[in-house]
Amino acid sequence: MKDADAPWLSILVPVYDVQDYLAECIGSVMEQLAQLPDGGAGVEVLVLDDASTDGSRALMDALAARWPGRLALMHHARNQGLSAARNTMIGAARGEYLWFLDSDDKLLPGALAGLQAAVRRHAPDAVLCDFAVWRERPRLKHRLRGEAHRATFAGPAGGPFHDRAALLAGLFMTGQLHAWSKITRRALWGADLRFPPGRYFEDMATMPLALLRARSHCYLPEPWVAYRQRGSSILATMTLPKALDQSQALGAFAQALRAAEAAGDMPAHADLHFALAHQCARSLTGAARFLERAALPVAEREAAARRLRDDFAAASPLAAEALLRAYARRGWWLRAHRLRRAWSTVSA
Repeated sequence: MKDADAPWLSILVPVYDVQDYLAECIGSVMEQLAQLPDGGAGVEVLVLDDASTDGSRALMDALAARWPGRLALMHHARNQGLSAARNTMIGAARGEYLWFLDSDDKLLPGALAGLQAAVRRHAPDAVLCDFAVWRERPRLKHRLRGEAHRATFAGPAGGPFHDRAALLAGLFMTGQLHAWSKITRRALWGADLRFPPGRYFEDMATMPLALLRARSHCYLPEPWVAYRQRGSSILATMTLPKALDQSQALGAFAQALRAAEAAGDMPAHADLHFALAHQCARSLTGAARFLERAALPVAEREAAARRLRDDFAAASPLAAEALLRAYARRGWWLRAHRLRRAWSTVSA
C-alpha cells in the first residue's frame, strides 16, 4: 500500500572527496526546492559520504545546519565506491521517484519544477532530460560543439509514450547512458536491480536494465543537469580494467532483452537491435583503441582481445559484418571504418 506521507521524489547524492564542489551542488537543489509551490516538502535529499579523505564530511554537516531538516546525511565507514553508495541510498530512499545527482554536478534552473509538472500531469515510469557540459574555462570550441545543450535521447519529445523498444533505441542511439539524466520510479528497481559494486561504467550496466522495466516515459529536451567536466574524473583516462568493464557492461541487458523477447513480453524490434549493436560497437571501439596503444605483455593482450570479441558477440544483436552492412546502408562510413579497425585490432 502506498504511503501517503512518502515524498514524491528522492534526490540521491553520493559524496567522495568533493569538498570544492559539494556546496554548489547542494545549493542548486535547495534553491529550487524553495521555489516549488510546497517549498519542496515532498522532496527528500539523501547525501551519503563514502569515507571521504578531505573535508567533505564536515562540509556535509555544515550544509545540513544551513538547511535544517532538509538533508538526510548518511555515511559509509569505509570507502566502497560510487555503485555501493548509490545502492545504500536506494535502499534508504522513500520517494516515488529517484534522481541520482553526482556531487560535483548541479541542477540547472527550472529542473525540479519541470520534473514535478511532468510527474503530476503524466505519472510516467521514467523521465529523461538533457544536460549541459560545465567547464571551469569554457572556450569557443566548446560552444561550437553544442556543450550548452547535449541531447540524451534520439526520439520524440513530450509524452507520455508507451513504447519500450523506442525508449531503449533512442537511449542507445545517443549513447548517453548516465544515471543522472534519467529520473525513474523507485518501483522499477525492486530488490534485484542495483549498480554493480567495484566496476566502472556502472551506469551503462544498470540504467538500460531499469528502463527495460519502464512501461511509460516522457522526454523533456531541456538541460536540467550541469555536468562538470573534470580532468581528474574516473573515466578521463582509460586503463585495461576500465576497458574490460566497458566491454561487458551491456551483457546483462542483452540477456534480459532476449529473455523478454522470447517470453513474448516484448516483440523483437529491428531499430532497437540496431541501436544496441551500435552501442556495443562504440564500446568495442573505445576498448580496442586502448588496446592498440597500451604496452601490454603478449599473453595479456591476446586474452583481452578475446574478451572484447566475446563480449561484443554476447551483447550485440548483430554480428560485426551485419552491423557494417547496416552502417553502409545508412552511409555511416566513418562508423564503419572505426568498427573495421576495432575488429581488426581484437582479431589480430
